[in-house]
Amino acid sequence: MNFVDSHCHLNFDEFSSEVEVIIQRARDQKVSTLLTICTKKEEIKPLQRIAEAYESVFCTVGIHPHEAEETLKNLTLIELSDHLKECTKHSKVIGIGEAGLDFYYEHSPRTLQQNMFEAHIDVATEVNLPLSIHTRDAEKETINLLKKSGGKAKGVIHCFTGSQWLAEEALALGFYISISGIVTFAKAEELRNVVRTIPLNRLLLETDAPFLAPIPHRGKKNEPAMMIYTAEKVAELKNVSLEELAQMTTDNFFQLFSKAKHNEQK
Repeated sequence: MNFVDSHCHLNFDEFSSEVEVIIQRARDQKVSTLLTICTKKEEIKPLQRIAEAYESVFCTVGIHPHEAEETLKNLTLIELSDHLKECTKHSKVIGIGEAGLDFYYEHSPRTLQQNMFEAHIDVATEVNLPLSIHTRDAEKETINLLKKSGGKAKGVIHCFTGSQWLAEEALALGFYISISGIVTFAKAEELRNVVRTIPLNRLLLETDAPFLAPIPHRGKKNEPAMMIYTAEKVAELKNVSLEELAQMTTDNFFQLFSKAKHNEQK
């Protein structure tokens, strides 16, 4: 039995001095493959170095919507797109993101976020890699931009906390839905109800570490090893064994992120 953490941030300062220990603790808890996610242009090289150092670690390239304004001060959209495309030539870069829209915090103007997200969608479709999508308080705008690709875009809505409508729209577009530790929180019954409706063959699991540690570790620094608590809750909601959930979500990950070498430990 092996799981995949489809969204974590191994390069963040919270992990900087103990990446190897973090990865080993994850393996000890049967989380054998990790996808570490890019949020800024400056993170691309460090993420590639981490992925190069560990066979079971892969990475993405992309700009978080919070960073849209700062990023586009120094680069045009065309320059950013060209840079991302060039970076995808790296063998361990298997996706585009974290990209999307965040109208909750609005750290960047909405228009810039939308322009940059559309550029990421175009890059992803051109290089045929999946998107890792962040969306908060921007469900309709997110779906509308994805629909503009004419069905060519593929990917996952990461750390899903959205409505039943968003889940159904994303699934209709062929997207996967990733569940984080939030599903274990006491006040997350609405999310649990949505999870019950998501087909097993479209589910992924993640930590978003170092954020969003699941119960019983809520409020502490999250890490990939803690994903087992999320998996247990999702297995309960889907009425399947932990082993079946592990097999399905692992298969789903490698189906979506097909550039990744399937190297789960036997």
